[in-house]
Amino acid sequence: MTRAQIEACALALPAATRMVQWGGADVYKVGGKVFAVCGLAGGLTFKVTEIGFMVLTDDGPCRQAPYFAKGHWVIVDLDGLDAGDVGGWLATSHSLVAGKLTRAARAGLGLAI
Repeated sequence: MTRAQIEACALALPAATRMVQWGGADVYKVGGKVFAVCGLAGGLTFKVTEIGFMVLTDDGPCRQAPYFAKGHWVIVDLDGLDAGDVGGWLATSHSLVAGKLTRAARAGLGLAI
């Protein structure tokens, strides 16, 4: 997948925004909180559940994301990614991060409470 395709997937999620940070990486946020980063170390970094972290890093295409792994973040190379997988991963990451926002913040963004 290309960075443009990943951007389209990420920005299709509710209340998602994009910023360029950290040396030109595309940083996707919901409510000011990061849910994905594209371009660091040539890959896509996103948050997963604890079980997802184990599955994706032990048997899957991902590896622990440098500086992010403690919080169950993984990184996957952009080459050869399946759009369906990426869409699901980004939606899950978005949901995990949005779920940590305050009730008022979610309501202000129009997200389900």
